[in-house]
Amino acid sequence: MVAFKHSIFALPFALMSLITAAGASWPAPRTWAWIVVAMVAARTAAMSFNRLVDHEIDAANPRTTGRSLPAGRLSRRFAWTVTVVASVTFVVAAGMLNRLCLVLAPPTLTWLLGYSYAKRFTATAHLWLGLALGFAPLGAWVAETSELAWPPAILGAAVAFWVAGFDTIYSLQDEAFDRSHGLFSLPARLGAGHALAVSRGFHALAVIGFAVFAVAAGGGWIRLSAVAAAAALIFWQHRLVRPSDLSAVNAAFFTANGMLSVIMLVLFVIAKATS
Repeated sequence: MVAFKHSIFALPFALMSLITAAGASWPAPRTWAWIVVAMVAARTAAMSFNRLVDHEIDAANPRTTGRSLPAGRLSRRFAWTVTVVASVTFVVAAGMLNRLCLVLAPPTLTWLLGYSYAKRFTATAHLWLGLALGFAPLGAWVAETSELAWPPAILGAAVAFWVAGFDTIYSLQDEAFDRSHGLFSLPARLGAGHALAVSRGFHALAVIGFAVFAVAAGGGWIRLSAVAAAAALIFWQHRLVRPSDLSAVNAAFFTANGMLSVIMLVLFVIAKATS
């Protein structure tokens, strides 16, 4: 129901921000641990709540009728329990990091859960989701330093545009359904061709943001190679999807983007370890 594997989108960027915030040293093991707990808990709460809010929509959409709630494999009571437990876990994990993390946890959680309603009133719901994941680098930086700074804000913006871009691609599958049911998305609002053009624009901004953060983190050919790899994978996913051919959307959505986040994290770790 909550697709734990989707944590792979934001978690690597949180860890990239964490190791950069630590400067010449490495973060303490407890910081790593509580950040992972907070990230997974936040993702779990957000996805579980999204399934509750979208229960009727999922039941009406042929693409999503097989999901756990509309298919009857799980109950709404179970989903509510998961949402509440995960939300509490997120706040506790934030509190275990430092006071500023604890202060920022409730508004962050409100934004994460609020995304579930966004497509009912705005076609910019893709950016809402992007910002939700873009908070991850900011949170990790605060966890290590107890203060906000511009490098994680740049990385957070890059993540926001990256996620908005691939979420737009993913929503191409529901263009007709969203339009017929009064739901907002860029494909439903603009059509597939124009939505893909906007997605390419989002992704161009994401690559620029990745590059700026790489330089801020210390530069070097390894970090810049991470940016180049991200750019190549973004280019690949746009080659996979056409308005008339959505057969490769899942490969573009999970495979390309999952590889992007992991490769960037690995290269940033190597860059730090060899500097």
